[in-house]
Amino acid sequence: MADIFTKQKRSEIMKQVKSKKNKSTELRLIQFFKQYHITGWKRNYPVKGHPDFVFPAKKIAVFVDGCFWHGHDCRNTRPADHQDYWQKKRERNIKHDQEVTRMFQKRGWTVLRIWECELKKRNIPHLKEKLIPILK
Repeated sequence: MADIFTKQKRSEIMKQVKSKKNKSTELRLIQFFKQYHITGWKRNYPVKGHPDFVFPAKKIAVFVDGCFWHGHDCRNTRPADHQDYWQKKRERNIKHDQEVTRMFQKRGWTVLRIWECELKKRNIPHLKEKLIPILK
């Protein structure tokens, strides 16, 4: 089904939706950093690409990506309404994420992308294996 709004109207509507900085996922990652004594990170670092966390001394950018919005298929849920619109939105987000990752890598940075689902308690062992060797 096509979007019921024009491209301009949809853009106006989406501009009204303000990001809350993925607060719950970011707070869970902060708890993880504290629990495993990972230091040297900063939030709201003024750099193009807007990573959620930056380790400036190590040139590491960490993004916490929401599973639905960024294309992870762990939940297998899709809105029943306006499926074409949401699929295209996700595809644009995935493309943008790839561009931002390449931009950081060209600058010599390491990019870590953490899925929202990786922050669940049952997935912490995997998250430890993924992050601790790089961040400690």
